[in-house]
Amino acid sequence: MSIFIVKTIYDAGEFKTINAHFEGDCQSIFGVDGAEDITILSNGIAIISSDNRWATLAERPIQGHIYAYNLNDEKPTLINLTPNLNFDFHPHGISVFEAPHQIYVYAVNHKQDAHTIEMFTYSEDSLVHYKTISNEKLVSPNDLVAINENQFYVTNDHGSHSEFIKTVEDYLQLSSSNVLFYDGDNFTVVLDDVKYANGINISPSKEIVYVAESIGKRLSFYTRNSISNALTFSKSVNINTGVDNIELDENGNLWIGSHPQMLAFTRHAKSKNNLSPSQVLRVSIDSLLNHKVDEIYLDSGEILSGSSVSAVYNKHLLIGAVFADHFEHCILD
Repeated sequence: MSIFIVKTIYDAGEFKTINAHFEGDCQSIFGVDGAEDITILSNGIAIISSDNRWATLAERPIQGHIYAYNLNDEKPTLINLTPNLNFDFHPHGISVFEAPHQIYVYAVNHKQDAHTIEMFTYSEDSLVHYKTISNEKLVSPNDLVAINENQFYVTNDHGSHSEFIKTVEDYLQLSSSNVLFYDGDNFTVVLDDVKYANGINISPSKEIVYVAESIGKRLSFYTRNSISNALTFSKSVNINTGVDNIELDENGNLWIGSHPQMLAFTRHAKSKNNLSPSQVLRVSIDSLLNHKVDEIYLDSGEILSGSSVSAVYNKHLLIGAVFADHFEHCILD
């Protein structure tokens, strides 16, 4: 038992030394609670998922929102895109699909009584809701990636609805999660036996799907069949950190918000007084899927605790977190 405990603590990164660093300048942007996921449109407008998760855990849920933040502005301001939704909204992972004449925004929504996918169109500083998708296969949805205006992949980070069983899955490091594909009508399991399927994204060519496995501490690559949308394993990159959401820059590099000490993050979820280190990784990939991993940002949690996403546009780097009352807007050197 003692060996198991020590291994669990070690695997969670508890013994890591955190030497904070970043080559650039950052500013904390307040006004958004729990910016768990951020994605940036090709025109430089960041779309930000926001939910006060501490309020939800305290059984006093506050309506969540999605915000826009225009990086082309000299002094960007936050614009609430969902001020008047008439349903329970607690967004988690988000994804966008940019069609020639319309932008679509998808969001994982953790309602009080169900998990759903909410679909919006984006227009003139507002989101127009047009569809809610619910299904029993949405056991514990975390993140999603849009393929087109009707289809997407979505991760389930656990295999059970039970909070107790979820905890068992985490501490025993079980491969109990999966990835679903939604074809516009039905959900199909396309990946199974995944170690905490978290962030998901797709290459610009739509040929490779990337899945972050938090407990597996790895980034996995899958070749996508463009007809059946089946996924075939290509390779895994062992990163030795709790990888979370995945975003791509204009060069196809992957930017991953991560939790280098996962038990610290678990403690942070219980109280803002418990700091959790924040980490940003950049994974460069060539046409042969050779990769290079660089740590771009590391903080003890004093500036930002519990980073979950990093998104880049030109020299702008936005870092969001699961619980914090702000996100970081950094300028890369």
